[in-house]
Amino acid sequence: MIQVNQSGAKYSAIVGIGEKLKQLEQSTGQKYLRLNRGIPSVCTIDLSEIIPLIDFNSAELQNYPPNSGLNTLHQAINAHYFNHKTKVENIFITAGGMNALDLIFRTLKTTKVWLPEFFWGAYANVLTINKIEFAFYSTYDVLFQKEFSEGETVLIGDPNNPLGNKYDDQLLLQIVDKLDHRNVNIVWDSPYRKLFYENDYFYEKLLSYPHVIIADSFSKSLGLSGQRIGFVHSLDNAFNIEFNTNLLYVTNGVNAFGQILVEKLLTTPEGQKAAFEFRAKTRIDMIKNIEYLKNKGLLAEEFYQDSEPIGIFTVVNMSEDELLKHHIGSVGLYYFTKNSKALASKYSRLCISVPHQELKSYFDLM
Repeated sequence: MIQVNQSGAKYSAIVGIGEKLKQLEQSTGQKYLRLNRGIPSVCTIDLSEIIPLIDFNSAELQNYPPNSGLNTLHQAINAHYFNHKTKVENIFITAGGMNALDLIFRTLKTTKVWLPEFFWGAYANVLTINKIEFAFYSTYDVLFQKEFSEGETVLIGDPNNPLGNKYDDQLLLQIVDKLDHRNVNIVWDSPYRKLFYENDYFYEKLLSYPHVIIADSFSKSLGLSGQRIGFVHSLDNAFNIEFNTNLLYVTNGVNAFGQILVEKLLTTPEGQKAAFEFRAKTRIDMIKNIEYLKNKGLLAEEFYQDSEPIGIFTVVNMSEDELLKHHIGSVGLYYFTKNSKALASKYSRLCISVPHQELKSYFDLM
């Protein structure tokens, strides 16, 4: 028997639920509404005008890409996310958002990482694999009041997964300011933000804080989850040197086609038009879906007392099993918390980034 190093991490419950739904469809012959997934599915991004812009015979596409990513994509990210205010040397292209987070925690020397009480399960699993201690904060007020030790790390995701709620930007910047002045590391993971905000330079404001490390991806804002392209940004030179080394031995360069595709979407008129239309259509149906669930009395409004539900996720006051009886796939909220499982057992997380009429057709039968 082969001996195995046990990481302690768990297989994704979300993937497992997807496999269960597939089996149910095969055994019953009935279709299930897949709201357990975490990708925008209102529409696909139309790449028909973008593909002709890519030279598939170019050395740039066919050879190994630079370790930290293509310079053209660095420049596009600097323009699109940072209003040209950072240096391209601070940007590293990763194989998606989860790869970005894993590399961050491989590189960052920290005594403890603080996660939100309701959190994406991959955070805990990545930290477990990297043997980093973690704990939880219940509200942003706690971050204001708590006395952190130097070298601790706080992870902030806004909009949040699984709640899909958005807090006021000024409040978030006040939190970052306080943490940064205490020499607390901040990992800022907001892959959903650009889906909601056009011409948004919030990241430019984060450049004032040297302890902030940004992780982002193009899976949500450009609908390119299949390309597995993301990026990390840091202002700290020592972190960047070690991160670049870790990036080399984990990826040896990231998918050149995906990088070129993203760069075209960010910089060309055709790409910007396709990206804008994708985001606009997605937002319209998500707004309709949230309003519909609210009017039906299903939106768990207790989670949105001081924030706004915007998606791509929403919490409803029905359990995973109750929804499954109506052929609706979801993920029980208890999967997304360590400290509040009893409370969370009454709720489910839905990915409401699906066509409005499709969602409505299932919930109308309830």
